[in-house]
Amino acid sequence: MTEDIQFAFIGEIACESFIDFARHRAARLDLSLEMGACDAGRATMRVTGQEALVDMFEMACSLGPSDCIIRDVTRADAWNET
Repeated sequence: MTEDIQFAFIGEIACESFIDFARHRAARLDLSLEMGACDAGRATMRVTGQEALVDMFEMACSLGPSDCIIRDVTRADAWNET
C-alpha cells in the first residue's frame, strides 16, 4: 500500500545536514521526497511510497544525522496539509 505523508521533525536541526540525510535515505528506500521548510527547530517534508518504507524513513530521520537532535516527529496524511 502506498502512503503520502507529511512529516515535521522537531528539535535541534542543522538544515543542510538534515536535508542531505533525508534525501539520501529517501533515495535508498525508493521514496518520493518533497522538502518543505527547514529552520533551526523544525524540518517539514512530504514523503510518498510503500507504507513500511515510509515508516523506515521516519525512524532513520529520527535517529540522524549526528549533528541533529530530533525530539519529536509529527505525521499526517499529506492531503490534510493546510
